[in-house]
Amino acid sequence: MHTIDPAEPLARVRASTPLVHNITNHVAMNTMANVLLALGASPAMVHAREEVTEFAGLANALTLNIGTLSPSWVDAMDDAARAATTAGRPWVLDPVAVGATALRREAGARLLALGPTAIRGNASEILALADQRGGGRGVDSTDATASAEQAAVTLARRSGAVVAVTGEVDLVTDGRRLARIAGGHALMPRVTTLGCALTGVVGAYLAGGEDPFTATVAALAGYAVAGQVAGEAAAGPGSFAVAFLDALHALDGPTLTARARLEITDAS
Repeated sequence: MHTIDPAEPLARVRASTPLVHNITNHVAMNTMANVLLALGASPAMVHAREEVTEFAGLANALTLNIGTLSPSWVDAMDDAARAATTAGRPWVLDPVAVGATALRREAGARLLALGPTAIRGNASEILALADQRGGGRGVDSTDATASAEQAAVTLARRSGAVVAVTGEVDLVTDGRRLARIAGGHALMPRVTTLGCALTGVVGAYLAGGEDPFTATVAALAGYAVAGQVAGEAAAGPGSFAVAFLDALHALDGPTLTARARLEITDAS
């Protein structure tokens, strides 16, 4: 049995204030920026192809989200991923609705081939990225998280990336280890782009320098605990969105250690 204390990676994020370069979708930009600021990171939304190569080399981590993609944005993502890799920076792929259309399948395959450090998506997205089949209903998952477990392990082994499947119970695997993370709150899917913002949080934790599996598990565990805390104060999606930012900002090591619900085993 493996163990991870998610409090230590959180402390490293707070101490280093990593600059996270996000090429994300139009809907997610504001939420992601606020979430990263609440966490203690520094967000940047830079997507013009003319500057992404330069900026990716300056940032501590990069995240790519294909939610509102266009061919020019995919080109910019390609350039940024190559620049981040050259500079030795970690980067995260968020394959939003990757199984829905040919354009998304092609973009997902193209970016996957560039070697992301981590991949974060819902079960339908991970299933689609793993075998390039259609799946999901727009950005919503039509598959349970557990149904994507073997696909996630296979994708991690094939790509070399840590794969995170987020849902009612999150899964994280590097192909050797498998973490299950419980928690969060039922209102989280009712607030748009909280999942997209989590991709930025994974980027911030990856910038801390620990191994990508540990960083990703810690990021998801902290997010789940913040969701639990926010849910205790919220009356509905609107108040939950505000309470979640406050909970993430106030999250500390003792609370995280006491409330995190994670189990790590060997991947089969």
